[in-house]
Amino acid sequence: MRTQELLAKIDIPRQKLYYLEQKGFISPKKTVIGEKEFREYSEEDLKKIEHIWKYLKKGFKYKVAYAKAMEEIAHPQLGFTKPENPPKG
Repeated sequence: MRTQELLAKIDIPRQKLYYLEQKGFISPKKTVIGEKEFREYSEEDLKKIEHIWKYLKKGFKYKVAYAKAMEEIAHPQLGFTKPENPPKG
């Protein structure tokens, strides 16, 4: 997935996306076509960005947002996010 597609899907500002890359939180593959360089984001990158962006929007700093995102990805069973339809009973 290229940058434009990712930005449309997640709605993260381009500068923040590039900052995540600059800090090493994500590592998109770079492809050169002619004189232009394009970033190609994997499904793993997409998942990381979605989770990090969720925490950044809540006001966490980048390092903390990254740590929380990685914890949530590694242990989804811990339920960091609220289920849309919690079980009754």
